[in-house]
Amino acid sequence: MTPLFEPDDEQRKQLAGADHSAEPMVDDDSLAGRIRRYAQVGSTVGGLAARLAGNRLLGLSVDPAAHAVDLKVALGGLKGPLMKVAQILATLPDVMPEEYTRELAQLQTNAPSMGRAFVRRRMVTELGAGWEKKYRAFEHTARAAASLGQVHEAISLDGSKLACKLQYPDMASAVEADLRQLKIAFTIYRQYDRAIDPSNIHAELSARLREELDYRREAKHMALYGRMLSHHPGVHVPEPSLDLSSERLLTMTWLDGEPLMSFVDHHIDMRNTVARNMFHAWYVPFYEYGVLHGDPHLGNYTVRKDGSINLLDFGCVRIFPPEFVGAVIDLYHALRTKDQDLAVKAYETWGFKNLSHNVIEILNQWAGFLYRPLMEDRIQPIQEEGGAMYGAQVAGKVQRELREVGGIAPPREFVLMDRAAIGLGSVFTRLRAEVNWHQLFSQMIEGFNVAAVARRQSEAMAGLDLPAPL
Repeated sequence: MTPLFEPDDEQRKQLAGADHSAEPMVDDDSLAGRIRRYAQVGSTVGGLAARLAGNRLLGLSVDPAAHAVDLKVALGGLKGPLMKVAQILATLPDVMPEEYTRELAQLQTNAPSMGRAFVRRRMVTELGAGWEKKYRAFEHTARAAASLGQVHEAISLDGSKLACKLQYPDMASAVEADLRQLKIAFTIYRQYDRAIDPSNIHAELSARLREELDYRREAKHMALYGRMLSHHPGVHVPEPSLDLSSERLLTMTWLDGEPLMSFVDHHIDMRNTVARNMFHAWYVPFYEYGVLHGDPHLGNYTVRKDGSINLLDFGCVRIFPPEFVGAVIDLYHALRTKDQDLAVKAYETWGFKNLSHNVIEILNQWAGFLYRPLMEDRIQPIQEEGGAMYGAQVAGKVQRELREVGGIAPPREFVLMDRAAIGLGSVFTRLRAEVNWHQLFSQMIEGFNVAAVARRQSEAMAGLDLPAPL
């Protein structure tokens, strides 16, 4: 473990009484600073693209590894939704060259962090002057940095190892700026491709991202997951420390583990165990409680040497009505038995409207791709037909056919379900896991009952002051 910072008396006085407003804003993440960074990153990425195109035009060789590093450095200056785009790309194998995905994956946990002056300012703001007296030790250098905040290692007064997630300043304004840019991008997209109306997608992503800014809410989600997974030894959930937390600071117990890709490289024999534990980590809460973690990117968990999973981030969580979960299972049975009426019922429960026979057939193509590993009772990889590129081909075909029938507007409820399924599928592909997915799923939904889900959901949420299912 790196040495932890222990302030002496003089340093404590400086922290308590210093005029931090006079410190240079080296780590400026204000809205103005963010705009400057957009311009810098845009210029850098534009330069990279021009250099790459120029090399190809002149017949010069291109070093993919060096270019990928440059791209990571350029994107690493951004926080918020745009970094999440890079994170999602990093989880999709075969979509980009290996050199690029390897570098972008480092943005999950190794994004450029804010420095010492930033940390001092933010901690005084969140816990007050003399905040350092609430810890035995606190490491000012971030151990990990991500899209909305960075994580610091600390030691509690009773000697426990802690993780302190500290939100970047002015993130509410920055996120709103990003969401406006995303809306403009969706509007432009809609002008030339009417296969999918992205308005509900933008609304759902906006709501979830704004929720991610509230670390008190995330602490409640963490407690909820601790309850739901308490009987599953293959998944570990940290415990929040509420007296050392605020709306923009979340302190929790520290869980040791390795990044997934590092684990796979050194413990390939454990890959199926990891895959089964990942499956349980995401789908036990969903099928038993109607709660879904919508962000399975590589930075949100680590792996222990026994193949068990540490879940680390609970910002993107959605609580569904139990009927929605029932519809997910209904669609599975509809696809297996080719029951068109049951499929229509499932889609309508999810929120799809004005479904014609043609639209149902098109939607079933995508659903068939997602559900395919669950259909056959045998050990198999998550995807046998060309990996992520095959998925892209299916998506492209669905999009073309939806465009021909006038397009659809995916309901908000569908967005995180689709994101979780695709994200987890990419993780299982990277693990090269071969599991009987049908048996895992069948055991999980055996005896499914909507009323039982409602009861368990209510019991798990008791006392947490979380809003009712959306």
